[in-house]
Amino acid sequence: METGDPRNSVPPGRSGPFFGFVAAIGAVALLVSAGPLVALTDRLTELPAAFWTMAVLAVACDARPFVPPGRRQTSAVFPSTCFTFAILLGWGFGPAVAVQAVAVAVSGWRLGYAPWRTGFNAAQYACALAAAYAVTRLGPGELFGGGRLHWTDVAAVGGATLAWFVVNYGLVSSAVRLRFGDRWWPSVRSGLAYELLSTGSLLLLAPVLVAAARASAALIPLVLVPLFAVYRMARLSEEREQLADVDPLTGLPNRKALLTEVAEQVHLHGERAARGAPDAHLALLLLDLDRFKHVNDALGHAVGDRLLVEVSARLMGAVGAGDMVARLGGDEFAIVVPRLTDIDQARERAGRVVAALAEPVPLDGLPLDVGGAIGIALYPDHGEDFATLMRHADVAMYDAKHRNDTVAVYAPESDHNSAERLSLLADLRRVLESGPSAQGGETVGVRGGDGAALTPALPVRADRPARNQRPAREGGRGRSGDGPNRWLRRRRDRAEERHDDDLIEQILTRADPIRRRAARAGAGPGAGPLVVGDAEFAPETADADVTQDAEAAVSTGAPGVIGPTADGSTAGAEADEQAGHPGEITMYYQPQIAIATGEVVGVEALLRWRHPRRGMVDPGELIQVAEQSAVMRLLTRRVVDDVVEQLAKWSAAGLTLRAALNVSVRDLHTGEIADQIADRLTRYGVPPERLQVEITEGALMADPRRVLASITQLHRIGVGIALDDFGTGYSSLQHLRRLPLSEVKVDRSFVLGMAEDPDDAAIVRSMIELAGALGLRVVAEGVEDERTWRLLHAAGCDVAQGWFHARPMPAEDLVAWLSRYRPVRPAEAVGRGGPAPEGESKASS
Repeated sequence: METGDPRNSVPPGRSGPFFGFVAAIGAVALLVSAGPLVALTDRLTELPAAFWTMAVLAVACDARPFVPPGRRQTSAVFPSTCFTFAILLGWGFGPAVAVQAVAVAVSGWRLGYAPWRTGFNAAQYACALAAAYAVTRLGPGELFGGGRLHWTDVAAVGGATLAWFVVNYGLVSSAVRLRFGDRWWPSVRSGLAYELLSTGSLLLLAPVLVAAARASAALIPLVLVPLFAVYRMARLSEEREQLADVDPLTGLPNRKALLTEVAEQVHLHGERAARGAPDAHLALLLLDLDRFKHVNDALGHAVGDRLLVEVSARLMGAVGAGDMVARLGGDEFAIVVPRLTDIDQARERAGRVVAALAEPVPLDGLPLDVGGAIGIALYPDHGEDFATLMRHADVAMYDAKHRNDTVAVYAPESDHNSAERLSLLADLRRVLESGPSAQGGETVGVRGGDGAALTPALPVRADRPARNQRPAREGGRGRSGDGPNRWLRRRRDRAEERHDDDLIEQILTRADPIRRRAARAGAGPGAGPLVVGDAEFAPETADADVTQDAEAAVSTGAPGVIGPTADGSTAGAEADEQAGHPGEITMYYQPQIAIATGEVVGVEALLRWRHPRRGMVDPGELIQVAEQSAVMRLLTRRVVDDVVEQLAKWSAAGLTLRAALNVSVRDLHTGEIADQIADRLTRYGVPPERLQVEITEGALMADPRRVLASITQLHRIGVGIALDDFGTGYSSLQHLRRLPLSEVKVDRSFVLGMAEDPDDAAIVRSMIELAGALGLRVVAEGVEDERTWRLLHAAGCDVAQGWFHARPMPAEDLVAWLSRYRPVRPAEAVGRGGPAPEGESKASS
């Protein structure tokens, strides 16, 4: 009874009730129509030409039913309804049922319906016609009596139309419910308005046909003219709809058609999942071609278009019969793969696509490689709607590109644009755009590249904290009142409040950097000790590393580091009050020590963000969030401003230090970094050799020509260039030969293991010898114990940087650390033995 067409199938477990209902409706139809059909045989010769004209038109029109655009054949419009209802009004129930049965048989054959479906359609129409005929018989007499249409006839026709529609739509809805279960009502409700408009219009046209037939049978075919006009307009509308869903270059469905297909497939696969079917998964594959821009640039867009057409043909040949291939635009394609059992089948389909694109495409005598990266998102595992599946497939596709792979399945850990990341990016933009406010002081009318008012290098006043009080922004950013910086003023106001319990005050002061700096500016050396666990640290002697650890413990909520206050609250309570604020951007500085002499020769500037909810944000995550957006530009400007300003302050205080700062690939691509650094150095009066820019080999590989231009401009200014993470890239020797470098930094991944791993030690020694032969200074990162320090000295390394000497610290803590620091040479440290305790420097002990 069932065929291979899914429209003619019934879900497992529903066959009994459904076919029982079909049989019952068939029995009712036979019961009500048997008598009139038998009587019809005696009336056939008496029926007029108007009847036969309508009968022929009803069968002929149903031979080609109209399927509206965007709908399936279940929503087809059958024009025979108009003619059979007119026959019912003019010649009774028997002729109408007979003509309707023949028309249904023809349309069922044309649409490929199963016999049971055609039989049910004939039975439902018979029941609807019987209900309409019963209503007409309730009137006072024959319709159109005397050749005129009375108001009672209008009421009878209206009632018959309503009865026909209610019975017909009710029977169809009941069959849908028995066939599909709980999901029947949404489809029935959504189709009600459409059925009222289409079927209702045909039914209300029937009285016009009857009136025309009473005048002359020749008038009946004229109704085909408006029907044909409506049909053609609908067909043209359908064609326009189809063109709107098709990519004009490749002929593939476009993004709009993809959205419609995925939405429908999600609904169907939801039904399969509800029935427990194993093939209830849907895969969305997103393909992005590699090097397509190079083809357009080198050979022209005409060749690029031909390449896209060839790729489309290959994709169509690689997918299955039920799959859909769409072009989203440019060199992006999407593939919808329905009815999968697991992710392995989606991977297999993606593998077929990769294999289809493996062979070069010959165009104009050139073999062009057209490989690409494919991201896979699976319904319902990775999303239950088009937008989510599309975004997750896009994340997977870029994950494959970053890993130089061809296929990747969506993984949450690869989603760097989650809601949390976007919120973090918004907070970062807010804290960068707001900036610190000025508390008094004079503003000069000199502006930098970001519009910030700059102050020349002046001696640091003793009554003003060096940080968190910068010149007011002109142009509205530093306005008073309820401006964007009012939270900083509130924090400073709270810093001036006094608590009855001195211990609570000291813990809060040490936990909050703004409180701590305000206390240093006003309290002097007589401030009380900081209690951490069982130990006491005087403010003037507390190690910067211990202070930083205490700060981190408060900001991250680490238990057992800073004890609770007397009232049961913790030092992080105030941070909770600031949860609506973006936090504070500060610069930390880690000393760089000349190994041979033990002297401090420079510092590396490291970015720190104290977030009110997340505590200290991991620097790697901070950069990863910023570097993929325009926020990176704001961040770089802030770092350059702060570091150059700090160098000027140190110079005014008699400290001569070289500071190194990191720049991103985005900064080097724009070319603005050199102009900005030159502007800041000039305005603050800082010699260029006091600043050093660190670049990574990854930045060089991204766009060597533009990066080299920026580096050359910085070198001409006099700024030093250091190659960071040396040894982890792909073209280190070439960079050492071509770039105007003054320093290389050996990556910590090699330095950390050189005391235990002979291979790491050999690699580090080779790097030092190579850099030394080229006249470059060598800095070793990650020096965390004395043995590593000695091995680096024996290898001839110039500078060490790491926790063995000091951790990164704020600028004020660095000054205090320098005042306590005593240089220690490797020869003087013989006999001390063992690594320095964590958080403490042997060189400063």
